[in-house]
Amino acid sequence: MDRIQQILQNAVSSKDLPFAVAVTGNAAGLTWSGAVGEAAKGHVAEVDTAFRIFSMTKAIGSCAAMILIDRGKLSMNTPVGSILPDWNKLTVLDGWNGDIPVLRFPRTTATIRHLATHTSGLEYELYNKDVSKYLKVTGNPSILSGRKSALIGYPLTSDPGTRWGYGIGIDWLGQVVEAVDGRRIDHFCAEEIFQPLGMFNTHFETDDLMGQLATVYQRGEDGDFTPFELSPPAQPEIYGMGHALYSTATDYLNFLRMLLNRGQLDGNRILSEAAIDQLLANQMQSKTFRSMHTVAPLITANVEMAEGTSHSFACIRTESDQQGKRRSGSQSWAGVCNTHFWADPASDIAAVIMTQSLPFMEPRFLKTYEAFEFAVYQTR
Repeated sequence: MDRIQQILQNAVSSKDLPFAVAVTGNAAGLTWSGAVGEAAKGHVAEVDTAFRIFSMTKAIGSCAAMILIDRGKLSMNTPVGSILPDWNKLTVLDGWNGDIPVLRFPRTTATIRHLATHTSGLEYELYNKDVSKYLKVTGNPSILSGRKSALIGYPLTSDPGTRWGYGIGIDWLGQVVEAVDGRRIDHFCAEEIFQPLGMFNTHFETDDLMGQLATVYQRGEDGDFTPFELSPPAQPEIYGMGHALYSTATDYLNFLRMLLNRGQLDGNRILSEAAIDQLLANQMQSKTFRSMHTVAPLITANVEMAEGTSHSFACIRTESDQQGKRRSGSQSWAGVCNTHFWADPASDIAAVIMTQSLPFMEPRFLKTYEAFEFAVYQTR
């Protein structure tokens, strides 16, 4: 495993990453951990360094919904509007008349499955220029504002169930969990997921963090990193299950190991094996992925999906074996500040690699990520 440490060291030394923390594991436990660089001024990176994990929150939001499905309180086919009346206010952005949006009501019914698989018609402004324009001309807040009004401030860009588009569906899913269960989503996640899985440094507020919170860095045109302010809002009106969590590499590995152990970890079961099968299966219903083309290149690069990629109820799903890397059935995704994970049940491997840098998915980070993944499989 010294090879993995060297990959991280080279990445930080060459300024491909500002710093790095990585862990690997299997169903039985942690197999490797390492950290390189300074996560915040005067604080070296450690395996318990706290990160803004942004969209790595999504898999946990989907898991929360699956817990309710497992208990018979919810179905993948439940119409969203039957639980959240505000959903029925959403309209489809059908074009523009100058700067005036042309809107219509959707022709299809959105379901819980659509929210989880990004096929509900909701897209982020980072990857859709029409959504970006819509938020600007209407003055509607971004979902990162933490305001409840942000949920109904986004238009649909297509009819639910007709195509894939990466967006705020999991934020709505978190509100579904609250409405069905009765607990606030942060309490639900703490009691049903974090505590049973030993994720004691995973929280929605920085005041609860035990470890040092890392600094976010953005790469400038000169190639150097400078600190950049980007965090979920404190004490928001709603906790967005698409982006709101802080966590550590070791905590998140526990979540992935639960997947490898088919719903339980260290004797604590949070999902039945049947529910795990639903959580990890291809739920795209024959729809295909599109590349994600950036509208904000200083925040995110374009995101290209590997051929054959699909989406489970929880994550991006790999549908074919990747030579020297993850196998078919692997689950993966990431957060916008370049925190990444995958879980490969067929190989009994889970891994997390984290930094706090922008742009998301920039080539210099992806070079390190690919080298890390190859090394994990070659040194196991």
